[in-house]
Amino acid sequence: MQTYILMTKLSPDLSRQMKDRSKLGRSWLEQVKDKCPEVKFIAHYAILGAYDFLDIYEAPNEEVAAKVSIISQANGAFQAESLAAIPYKRFIELTKEI
Repeated sequence: MQTYILMTKLSPDLSRQMKDRSKLGRSWLEQVKDKCPEVKFIAHYAILGAYDFLDIYEAPNEEVAAKVSIISQANGAFQAESLAAIPYKRFIELTKEI
């Protein structure tokens, strides 16, 4: 399985619904589990900066990763990006091949 990082920025309307954040987050997670049962979540963080949330997860391919981003956007994310991640040790190995 490939590791992905999902960076999510909420829409301004959703950002104002902080009291409902837990409920909205559970609903999103349930949808991901239903539509993408092969996805395995590793970590979930609320972050300060250009994005509101960072999720690290594993998916079998980029199409499933795209579904996770689309589900986020369908649930009010203003922006959702799934980025492929390479373990640092493997990255170093790749640099030695060049």
